Amino acid sequence: MQITTKKPYVTYVLVTINVIVFGIMTLSGGTTNIANLLRFGASFQPYILAGQWYRLVTPMFIHIGFEHLFLNMLTLYFCGIFLEQLFGWWRFTLIYFIAGIGGNLLSAALAPTTVSAGASTAIFGMFGAFVMLGLVYRESEYFQALGRQFGILIILNLAFAFWPGTGIDILGHIGGLIAGFLAALMVGTPVVFGPNKRPYQLMGLAGLIIYTIATSWWLING
Repeated sequence: MQITTKKPYVTYVLVTINVIVFGIMTLSGGTTNIANLLRFGASFQPYILAGQWYRLVTPMFIHIGFEHLFLNMLTLYFCGIFLEQLFGWWRFTLIYFIAGIGGNLLSAALAPTTVSAGASTAIFGMFGAFVMLGLVYRESEYFQALGRQFGILIILNLAFAFWPGTGIDILGHIGGLIAGFLAALMVGTPVVFGPNKRPYQLMGLAGLIIYTIATSWWLING
């Protein structure tokens, strides 16, 4: 397995932006204050439908409380370093943002009264990328094991989200997982065994188009 030796600068930048935004929010009203969350760009369906489509992106950089920030940034840092070096910086960036937007789309479409924020949508997209590696590169025992491990992690995380009082946006997690898997399938991992075969890439692209159209339609007309 070949991994690039370039520094994972995108991961560093993403973590830094999240920490800076958290600090600014803390000093200007708090990170658990609903009004302040909305002011900084948290996801809320009525505002999105009013034309504030940027709220499909900004929630990825907003966190509700220190624990939320800490756990997400810890996961982003370690998973991001590996995936960015494996996929390359621009492919990793695409996966991250497509997953984040995809997760926020599903959440906004199916949870119209929920105010949500966090990098979890994009992080679950990274989990989806690990699962893709295990499914597509089956000739690699390493990636098979990696895919199984993250598959178990995903199941445990989704099960925990149903626990009363967690406040976890499970729809955002599921949407990010789906979008991240499809995005990773589409872009492939050229530093491993060569780019994904064209059928896989076309499947990922077609899946993303269908997913985006379906969730957008539901958001607007549901």
